Amino acid sequence: MKKIIICLLWIFVLSGCSLIREIPRDDQNNTPAPPPIEDTEPSEPVETPEEEDTSLFHEYKNEAQEYLDKMTLEEKIGQMFLVRCPEEEQLDSFMSLKPGGFILFGRDFEGKTKTEVIDNIKSYQEKSNLPMIIGVDEEGGTVVRVSSNPLLADERFKSPQELYEIGGFDEIKKDAAKKSALLADLGINLNLGPVADVSTDAADFINKRAYGKSPEETGLYVKTVVGIMKKNNISATLKHFPGYGNNSDTHTGSAYDKRPYSTFEERDFIPFEEGIKAGAESILVSHNVVEAIDPALPASLSNKVIDILRNEMEFTGIIMTDDLSMGAVSELTLENSTETTAVLAGNDMLIVTDYEKSYNSLIEAATNGEISVERINESVLRILEWKFYKGIM
Repeated sequence: MKKIIICLLWIFVLSGCSLIREIPRDDQNNTPAPPPIEDTEPSEPVETPEEEDTSLFHEYKNEAQEYLDKMTLEEKIGQMFLVRCPEEEQLDSFMSLKPGGFILFGRDFEGKTKTEVIDNIKSYQEKSNLPMIIGVDEEGGTVVRVSSNPLLADERFKSPQELYEIGGFDEIKKDAAKKSALLADLGINLNLGPVADVSTDAADFINKRAYGKSPEETGLYVKTVVGIMKKNNISATLKHFPGYGNNSDTHTGSAYDKRPYSTFEERDFIPFEEGIKAGAESILVSHNVVEAIDPALPASLSNKVIDILRNEMEFTGIIMTDDLSMGAVSELTLENSTETTAVLAGNDMLIVTDYEKSYNSLIEAATNGEISVERINESVLRILEWKFYKGIM
């Protein structure tokens, strides 16, 4: 019996030791080691959804890119100019440089019948290898290129202030529709308006051209007019960013805006923001030197000003300069040419009078590397998208 008990005890001891040996322990802290990691298949990488393109002309990006890929540098440079319509003797030389568009002035309508104007514009389009933007300043009031000719309109279009005095917003809506219909009928596809400047002081240079009311009221005016223009297939140009204020006339010399930046945020920017929300296709930048943004350069040549439009206001349409022949910029001494400075600042289109000189200036800058091909392509792609969007491509 003793032998049996002893045998059982030895079996028990040996079994316990075996169990102890089967529990692996960490040599350092004498604690059980973690269980072995099971082999698992690697998980599929999580795809980040692409950010939706909500830019103004995004639906036409592919068509525009295909066209851009076939263009020469010379053709691209030409598209970046919105040119004052030349006299007859200069027309062929201007057209050979393939401009992006023409702006028509009073002389281009004076004494002409509706048929003559239509035929002239058709001839410009036929001479161009790529359909053109045909623009005009038909603000109403003191700036009327088309309706100053009684053969084209039964009366001159009135200023926004006059319209409001006559019949409030209803009169403004009627005027915008009538004006847009006339321009479209003539073959014009861009009106350089509405004026989005806030001015409530009759002494301001810009006041007679502005709506003349508070920022919010001016914003509602701009939003309304832009919407009506779009319905009539006329592109709008909000002007004169970042807001003219009480500055002097930049046609003849420099104007320095000394107002604090907060004034622009609380006042001047509001109508432009409303116009952008309404789908305005382009914005014209003034030649005022806005010291709170860039004390060194006119707004039209300042990348700091353009950055506000692109990054803060998220504007994705066409940014253009005021006419580069105006005194406020033509008298400047710059490191690069005026045209090069304007493109490097981020403008898509340059309004010019001396097209051949300006064109050659940009060609030289692009050839010697002052302006990259990537920078040119960025603007030209946007211009082509605009033309597809307009239905003229």
